[in-house]
Amino acid sequence: MTDDLDTPVLDNHLHLDPRHGRGIDAVEDFVHLGGTHLLVVNKPSWHLGVEPDEPADFRPVFEETIDAVDAATEVLPGRAWPVLGVHPGLISRLVDERGFEPEAARDLMQGGLEVASEFVADGEALALKSGRPHYEVSDAVWDASNAVTRRAFELGAALDCAVQLHTEATEDLTDLAAVAEEVGLDPATVVKHYAEGRLAGVTPSVMSEKDRLERAAESGEPFLMETDFVDDPEKPGMVLGPKTVPRRVRWLVENGHDEAVRRAHVETPAAVYGIDTEATLE
Repeated sequence: MTDDLDTPVLDNHLHLDPRHGRGIDAVEDFVHLGGTHLLVVNKPSWHLGVEPDEPADFRPVFEETIDAVDAATEVLPGRAWPVLGVHPGLISRLVDERGFEPEAARDLMQGGLEVASEFVADGEALALKSGRPHYEVSDAVWDASNAVTRRAFELGAALDCAVQLHTEATEDLTDLAAVAEEVGLDPATVVKHYAEGRLAGVTPSVMSEKDRLERAAESGEPFLMETDFVDDPEKPGMVLGPKTVPRRVRWLVENGHDEAVRRAHVETPAAVYGIDTEATLE
């Protein structure tokens, strides 16, 4: 037990799937090690059996995520928040497997983001999620994906909410920071999930591996911590488990990085999402 961890502990990006995965058992593991807050991102739509033809088809994916968040909040010392959007990998399923033109796939995915934005507008979700493929794609698919991301930024600007991004592995996203600025969204509220220890342009959500965290801690820059836990029984070791962030917080504290822990779990969440991880602790 880590009840001696005198700090909020936020995992900025993980998935919960009570229907197929561990669900609340995973949350209880997180709490048992000292975890307090979660940002729960909806699983890719196809993982929940949804193959969308129109934007409204995404709605059940978002509603299922909100239900999982409500259940998680019941057991957390703090609370959970939903982050809703359209996984950028969907474009390849639509184009390569279902015969969509890239422009039609773009329109469907932008529509899905607009549905997600309704939940943010109603106060049911905290932020949006978008991005572009992390693998090689055609120019047409790349352009369509960047247009989807731009739409997410426009919605984020209109709603004054953060946008989490899934992108290629990189330490430089100044190109997307410029797009965010163009449409009126503060690039500091754009968050790259699965980030390295340093990142130019937007805020990194650092994968909780020791070498990456050490670089983030020593950078003096804002950062968040995440596991990208996928909660899939067929992929039990996929990415990092729900106990990882609390364990790494303890390791950072033991190594004299108290200031970095405060930055990642109190200051950056407040600056990026407008959430207070201290006031929301029981």
